[in-house]
Amino acid sequence: MSNLNKTIPDKTLDVKNLLCPLPIYRTDAALLDLKKGQTLEIKSTDPAIINDLPAYCSINGHKILNINKDGRTIICLIEKGE
Repeated sequence: MSNLNKTIPDKTLDVKNLLCPLPIYRTDAALLDLKKGQTLEIKSTDPAIINDLPAYCSINGHKILNINKDGRTIICLIEKGE
């Protein structure tokens, strides 16, 4: 079941003020606590996450649900895959 319509993520990860590769490392670790289909919201100020996160998700079978920018903060929502 997809959580696309959920407004509240299952878990939120704040990686603001961390630079590549730390946001992706922390995302990978945070996903260990989630089950397939659950959602993770990532809040980052590293502009590289816009390219790094889709690549990470593609390689690892996760799904990008949304990427938005709010000032300096980039807010990403992903659904855990296999």
